Amino acid sequence: MTEFKLQGSGGYVIADLTEEQAKKADLGVGKLFLAPIGKLETKKMFKHYCNMCETEFDNPPKIHLEENTNEEVADNLILIERGQYTCEKCNATIGEYRVFKKNDEAGDIGKARPSE
Repeated sequence: MTEFKLQGSGGYVIADLTEEQAKKADLGVGKLFLAPIGKLETKKMFKHYCNMCETEFDNPPKIHLEENTNEEVADNLILIERGQYTCEKCNATIGEYRVFKKNDEAGDIGKARPSE
């Protein structure tokens, strides 16, 4: 694992990522982003920076669970958890996360198919 800077809408987090997580976080614009990864374990996050109070902290952000849900967002894709990483000082949102589950792990998500 390697430490990476992950951008959020209200700051950033420094965290240890696997190669697979780093690929998910890379949206091709030269930065890595929190949202595509999903929920990170607190022990894998080392620092966070808050844009609101303009402070860097030497520990992970707080994780605030917005809701546990079982909302079907596409065929075979269920949103099971929605939450936020928040600043320890002012509680501003650093970034958000979503946790998804497939009912059929071998099946495709949704019905849309690319034209050939």
